Amino acid sequence: MTLNEKVAYIRGLADGLKLDDNKDEVKVINAIIDLLEDVAMSQTDIEDLYDELSQQVDEIDEDLGNVEEILYDDECCDCDDEYDDDDEPFYEVTCGKCGEKICVSEDVLLEGEIECPNCGEVLEFDFSDLFEDECCDDGCDCGCCDSSDEDLMS
Repeated sequence: MTLNEKVAYIRGLADGLKLDDNKDEVKVINAIIDLLEDVAMSQTDIEDLYDELSQQVDEIDEDLGNVEEILYDDECCDCDDEYDDDDEPFYEVTCGKCGEKICVSEDVLLEGEIECPNCGEVLEFDFSDLFEDECCDDGCDCGCCDSSDEDLMS
């Protein structure tokens, strides 16, 4: 039984008593029943609006899911296949916090960090270990030989 039906039942009971509408007690009872009717109607309106809003949120969620699927496609791991038109290579990076696989350019890797688009975790890239032992030692201007043994000891 709905709220409106319950209030109608109570009004029917009160009307069935055939009370004198001029008495103060009956006026109070009728005012309470009128208030109950108003509350029940407002509640019904709120439930209807809630149902409509819930449907709209479900539609938005579905649309957002489609957008996320396009933007964060898990098949991004085929970075080289997807971005063949670019001269710059792309690399797959996996977030250590959420496991999201992200395709990033070489420039982004060399910048040293990127924020995971899924969870916001800052992913840091350190390539110093890769280039430590690669001094060409022939007096070039690449900068790999700038630190001497004396600088390391001080």
